[in-house]
Amino acid sequence: MAELASTYRGRFAPSPTGPLHMGSLVAALASFLDARSHQGTWLVRIDDIDPPREQVGAAQHILDSLQQHGLHWDETVLWQSTRTTDYQLALAELETTGLLFHCDCTRAALGPNGSCNGRCEPRQSSLGTPSALRITVPPDTRIDFIDGIQGNCSYALGNTIQDFVVQRKDKLPAYQLAAAVDDAHQKITDVVRGADLLDSTPRQRFLMDKLGRPSPHYAHIPVLLGSDGQKLSKQNHAPALEADKASTNLRQALVFLNQPIPPQTIDTVAAIVDFSIRHWAIDRVLMADNVP
Repeated sequence: MAELASTYRGRFAPSPTGPLHMGSLVAALASFLDARSHQGTWLVRIDDIDPPREQVGAAQHILDSLQQHGLHWDETVLWQSTRTTDYQLALAELETTGLLFHCDCTRAALGPNGSCNGRCEPRQSSLGTPSALRITVPPDTRIDFIDGIQGNCSYALGNTIQDFVVQRKDKLPAYQLAAAVDDAHQKITDVVRGADLLDSTPRQRFLMDKLGRPSPHYAHIPVLLGSDGQKLSKQNHAPALEADKASTNLRQALVFLNQPIPPQTIDTVAAIVDFSIRHWAIDRVLMADNVP
């Protein structure tokens, strides 16, 4: 596998399916603080590859909200909708491995964990349309890595997900492929994100390995839950952050991340962020009371 860059490069990659909410702010803040505490570069990528789910104006709202909360990125925002050619090149590269196959399974026909379950691979010449592209995961495939928060992680990927989608039936790139390709393209060395994406990591690492791309270091933070015990998310109609409460929002996010809280005399967004960079300690996150 290719070597990682020596300089820290982190990123925050929201999908524009709704405005920035507190759960997203927690993830963005953790990613930002970890990058800045390492004197690293912090990037923002808009994962706009699923037009049917996108909300008009959400991408700009997210960018504005990040700025209002003092989270300023270092390079031009990358929009996944402009990256179609690179995704197609990656698929062509994966094609040479002999692991790709077409699949026309309906949801009802899928096996455990959304697997094709061996239904389509033997009948490639007679498949119907539309069809998705899947990648075969050899049965003995195991993905091991050390997560910066979760510790030692080991996935018997070949037993749990025998194959997964890399291109959808509508010809849009699947999330796992786009994330793997773009992290490599942007030379990301460290990904700090929510623990709800922890099971995506072995699939992305698998793709990076097959593409000969470097795999970042990962740290998955606890997911902020709503009063109903569900993940705070756009799908669950989490309320948008209010710009005039940015200082309060940051303090609440720091409490959840179990980080030192700035004294009340530090009352501007810029000062709170500066204090938080200087006091950031990722090893404190697991000590939070609300770890799921």
